[in-house]
Amino acid sequence: MELRRFGFEQCGSVLLLVSGLLLLPVMVSSIGVNYGQIANNLPAPENVIPLVKAIGATKVKLYDASPKVLRAFSNTSVEFIVGLGNEYLAKMKNPACAQEWVKNNVQAYLPGTKITSIFVGNEVLTFNDTSLSANLLPAMQSVHTALVNLGLDKQVAVTTAHSLAVLETSYPPSAGVFRRDLVDCLVPILDFHVKIGSPFLINAYPYFAYKANPKQVSLDFVLFQPNQGILDPGSNLHYENMLFAQIDAVYYALAAVGYKKLPVHISETGWPSKGDEDEAGATPENAKKYNGNLLKFICQKKGTPLRPSSDLNIYVFALFNENMKPGPTSERNYGLFKPDGTPVYQLGFSINDAVGNGTHGTSGTSDVQPTPPGFPTTSNGYLSISSAKERSHCLGFFLVCLYLMLFKLLL
Repeated sequence: MELRRFGFEQCGSVLLLVSGLLLLPVMVSSIGVNYGQIANNLPAPENVIPLVKAIGATKVKLYDASPKVLRAFSNTSVEFIVGLGNEYLAKMKNPACAQEWVKNNVQAYLPGTKITSIFVGNEVLTFNDTSLSANLLPAMQSVHTALVNLGLDKQVAVTTAHSLAVLETSYPPSAGVFRRDLVDCLVPILDFHVKIGSPFLINAYPYFAYKANPKQVSLDFVLFQPNQGILDPGSNLHYENMLFAQIDAVYYALAAVGYKKLPVHISETGWPSKGDEDEAGATPENAKKYNGNLLKFICQKKGTPLRPSSDLNIYVFALFNENMKPGPTSERNYGLFKPDGTPVYQLGFSINDAVGNGTHGTSGTSDVQPTPPGFPTTSNGYLSISSAKERSHCLGFFLVCLYLMLFKLLL
């Protein structure tokens, strides 16, 4: 594999050649990928394993606890985060229900499949739905109690994923603070993270800032391309890309409410390879630059300016294009791979042998946890990442306006 074509350079570690595929250096241990399944044409899970390994990923994040996927990845080295959708929060408040779910969806696959975490709910707080937010922490606590009762709490953590819209201010990074209306709800959750030792998950998409104002936001800055960067006047730290600025804004926001040492993991980030006419920048070339350069940084073990010695725990969104996702065209085009296992854009290696005979299953629809009546159909997988009201608020309230200031600093 020609690593430089996908934005990689050799990291000084031994490279593995398996079945004709040159894999990433074995030293890389923090590359993750989101495995969404809102599609009816995805490969059978057993044919997905070589694809995950071919991009050097050692961690996979599911949006459910798909039996077919968890069984297929048994006895592999891949670590899993499994998800409990927002529609299950009320039910999971009941300790008995939580224990039954953990037994059936986690314990049943251990130790063969390496399930290391459960994320309970996705971007709950930015729905501004009090019925959901009120159930979030109790559900997380019940799931953790179930793990304790089953003797699994030392190997399986409990967390939840947040939208970047939980921030009220993100620029400059040193001014990062949480939304005032969410602090009272966030602090008990942060206490829970500290108590059990689980990370704070955030979904961050520099793409949205560029899409909203392509004439004002520097494309090089969001794509990790060479640029002048920005200097944070509050910290005197220099930033060469937007994602790291966003991550550090979260660290500053945590510090502002007394949780300076809580680790931050990026549970989603990515770039679409195709979009509608009004979706600026959604091209294969830009997607290749964003994801390739991002993985290059991870390969080089580079932390953020504020946390230079901390590993980047990042999950790229997403493994496949998913043809049944609602919303604009970009929603269905975040994948690194097409459903037939071929790269959406040139990855620099041949993948034909990895997908075997190209057998396809319907794993994305047959074993997904059913959505109860009255709940949004997208919540079982994951939220619409560009059309949800919360995303629009995120862009309109701080990403767009604040990064207009960022662009001025680049001049």
